[in-house]
Amino acid sequence: SSGINAEYGQSDEYSFVFKRSSTLYGRRASKIISTVCSMFTSHYVYNWNKHFQKELKYPPSFDGRAVLYPTERDLRNYLNWRQADCHINNLYNTCFWALVQEGEMSPKEAEKKLNGTLSGDKNELLFTQFDVNYNDLPAIYRKGLL
Repeated sequence: SSGINAEYGQSDEYSFVFKRSSTLYGRRASKIISTVCSMFTSHYVYNWNKHFQKELKYPPSFDGRAVLYPTERDLRNYLNWRQADCHINNLYNTCFWALVQEGEMSPKEAEKKLNGTLSGDKNELLFTQFDVNYNDLPAIYRKGLL
């Protein structure tokens, strides 16, 4: 048994939560990190064609780290932060690419337009300029996947 209790992923960042009682590889962080990273990468490549209709252009690589959170509350706070980070990044990227692809702005112009904006500003921009309600986008993009 892997001892993995939960996984959270968004974009190119994934977190694996092990049971507190896990004795996998004698709890040696370097062995756990290298094995999880290797298995994740191999499954990513192996399953690529099941999810995408185009060829994988470059071999993926992932880094890894191990963090021991002292309490379940600290772990929840970390996962909450990851989800908030997903939302912030995706909202920005959704606006940026809408401005570039549909708004016919250069990347530099789009970056300048978004500089200093808050979430409400970005939601308003998407709705008024592109008829997109951000909350209607699939949750996996807005919140990640647990």
